[in-house]
Amino acid sequence: MTETPSTGTQSVVVERDLPHPPEKVWRALTVQPLIEDWLMANDFEPTVGHRFTLRTSPVGGWNGIIDCEVLAVEPPTTLSYSWASMGLRSVITFTVAPTPAGTHLRMVQSGFPSDAVQNIRGAEYGWNNFLNRLEATVAKA
Repeated sequence: MTETPSTGTQSVVVERDLPHPPEKVWRALTVQPLIEDWLMANDFEPTVGHRFTLRTSPVGGWNGIIDCEVLAVEPPTTLSYSWASMGLRSVITFTVAPTPAGTHLRMVQSGFPSDAVQNIRGAEYGWNNFLNRLEATVAKA
């Protein structure tokens, strides 16, 4: 978790080194069936301005829907989209960089209010699980 002093918000940062080429990781981040395999059902398109939803099973008082909009697409290095759920809005940014052994993937979810500790912990837990599944998706794709 990192803090952005100028805005008073918190960010969740999760990084992974993957033994696969950046183009393969990029595909898993931007192709609908692959996104569904590691993240959630979706109607994603890698086009700036495209509004899409991520969908999973409802839990408790949550309807299982995350409203998103693509903010940046710079193949094969940067993907960013808004993420709105349960009254909280944040931005997800994936950065893909080549390494001698494959790819370094960095995911940042920014914009958490400083007092949203439970949401931040949930995001840290969730993104670690999602990126574990992403690794498995990339390996078999």
